[in-house]
Amino acid sequence: MRILAVDTSTRSCSVAVVDGNDLLAEVTSGNGQTHSRHLMAMIDSALGLAGLNLSMTDGLAFTSGPGSFTGLRIGISTILGLSAATRKPIAGISGLDALAMQAATPDMTICPLIDGRRNEVYCARYRWVNGELVKEVAEQVLSPELAITGLNSPVLFAGNGAQLYQALIRDRMGDAARFAPNCQNTLRASTVAWISMKRFEIGDVDDIYRFKPMYIRRSDAKIPAPFKPL
Repeated sequence: MRILAVDTSTRSCSVAVVDGNDLLAEVTSGNGQTHSRHLMAMIDSALGLAGLNLSMTDGLAFTSGPGSFTGLRIGISTILGLSAATRKPIAGISGLDALAMQAATPDMTICPLIDGRRNEVYCARYRWVNGELVKEVAEQVLSPELAITGLNSPVLFAGNGAQLYQALIRDRMGDAARFAPNCQNTLRASTVAWISMKRFEIGDVDDIYRFKPMYIRRSDAKIPAPFKPL
């Protein structure tokens, strides 16, 4: 199954094309420019590197949140528009799920943190059990102090929120705090694609006319409705 996936939920922007277990192409930018300036060019580039066009894909995946409201709207509206034009099914994936999957390690709680600004982080908690990633605490937005409350045993932190508040976390948790390497802190679209694969295989897809981003907290603006295909 060929999946085109995008992530625009944080400062970085990532596009990937996977085919089953194989990564065909991935393009990631962390230059901080608004994603609307380069997302379509990155999609064209990833498809070109994969030797495909959009009609040759089987599904479109994207991060549904949480993260930057503006970034999410850009990525989601782009995928909804492509889906409306091509009739390709879509699947929205939690960015925290993807970060946890990238940093998954046995016998340790995994706590991905995405910078939510306003001195807050988007967070959740996971554990790797029998080869599967299990979500123990659902997505929420909290102060960094509250996000680590109750964590005493070794915990692996990942994501740009973990990088931003690393000193605070170390100060509060000491040796129990472990941190993912830098290569695991940037959310990769290929991870989003592989997580979405199971959903596409069983037909667990999202409705482009009813889809709602996972903002967690109130957004100041709403995503525009996609054009209805004729």
